[in-house]
Amino acid sequence: MTDTGHHHKIIDISSVKQACSGCSLQQLCLPLGINGDDLQRLDALIKRHRPLTRGHHVFHLGDEFRALYAIRCGSVKTYTITEDGSEQITGFHLPGEIIGLDAINSNRHPCGAKALETTSVCDIPFNRLEELALLIPDLGRQLLRIMSREIQADEELLTLLGKKSAEERLASLLLSLSKRFQQRGFSPREFRLSMSRNDIGNYLGLAVETVSRLFTRFQQQGLIEVQNKYIRLQNMEQLQEITGLGACGKTQLAEG
Repeated sequence: MTDTGHHHKIIDISSVKQACSGCSLQQLCLPLGINGDDLQRLDALIKRHRPLTRGHHVFHLGDEFRALYAIRCGSVKTYTITEDGSEQITGFHLPGEIIGLDAINSNRHPCGAKALETTSVCDIPFNRLEELALLIPDLGRQLLRIMSREIQADEELLTLLGKKSAEERLASLLLSLSKRFQQRGFSPREFRLSMSRNDIGNYLGLAVETVSRLFTRFQQQGLIEVQNKYIRLQNMEQLQEITGLGACGKTQLAEG
């Protein structure tokens, strides 16, 4: 399988200090149609730090809530700690997604967020964002849309873990990543999995051996092609049938 370069576009950190107006992800994390002056005001409050390397935290569980974080490039996993002290992964987050919204209620981060690879984030101080949202109605509406999307993602995870077989869980995750990459202008069929098999198993509630066995089975069935961490979805229609989406899933993906 050849590397199409789609993922390299995602993790290119040469433009980390680029302003919002020049960011290719602005339509995902900023309201559409925001005018130049308002965009400059928003850009002025955003802090951009040096890229985080794999394993470093964007924020820790229990940290005081001060900001939201928009992922600029790379990827992040969020996790909580269970009663027995083990890590439970609650989500994988891609460029253009905003993390930290779940801390607004308690003013403390109820989960930790850790870079899965070299990752850059935009730090958006929440108190300043609230002030700006009062002045820019479209910005406030976009925050509500983002929160709604987070709630929907949580509901989908509960459905995924509560009802579906191991095959359905893995196929659903692959199709979810595919759709999200497509929304960012990248190939929906070929991408790099930045998370480990252990992380995937943790997230899906499956043993790592089961995850590895499923990847092998999917490859033998011609559904996917795997080369190290790169994956190509060879038969998306059949993956959608496994998840029970069928023709509805095809429509959703095409529209995404």
